[in-house]
Amino acid sequence: MKQTIVHPTVGEVTICSTRRNRHISLAVRANGQVRLSYPTYVTTKRALEFLEEKTEWILKAKARAAAKNSTPPITPTQRELLRTKAKAYLPQRVAQIADSCGLRYNKLTIRATRSKWGSCSGENNLSLSLYLMLLPAHLIDYVIIHELCHTIHHNHSPRFHALVNSLVGGKEKELAKELRSYRINL
Repeated sequence: MKQTIVHPTVGEVTICSTRRNRHISLAVRANGQVRLSYPTYVTTKRALEFLEEKTEWILKAKARAAAKNSTPPITPTQRELLRTKAKAYLPQRVAQIADSCGLRYNKLTIRATRSKWGSCSGENNLSLSLYLMLLPAHLIDYVIIHELCHTIHHNHSPRFHALVNSLVGGKEKELAKELRSYRINL
């Protein structure tokens, strides 16, 4: 069962009861969304009591998420500056990383995509978001490596993740988590 409620203090909360859950848990995503999950054997009333007990924690977590890696709103002029920077930097950086990792791709396109940082087609054509330029350099490199690894494994299989992990010094999970904390305000 999944539903959304509006809590008077913390706002919108998605509540979800599943068999997979072993405990009541709360999560505040990077975009500030709150999710309350609980096992099917726990009553909704008990889960909502847990939510009440944790309102202070939720508010602090939402504030951290809002402040942590949010970018200021981007104007059309700033977007064009990002595009210029991206076209100057990303092609040479992708080529450097591909050469150092021994990976090959066909062509690179830079787009103003907001939903994903990058993608790799079945023909090994890479597409990167110009908004990568808002990230720290180590995360730009992580996204590039992630997409280059798709030229070998066109999926997110364990072998794909093992390859990415080997190329990022065993830090794939930490880098992926850090990347998820970023968002773009347009």
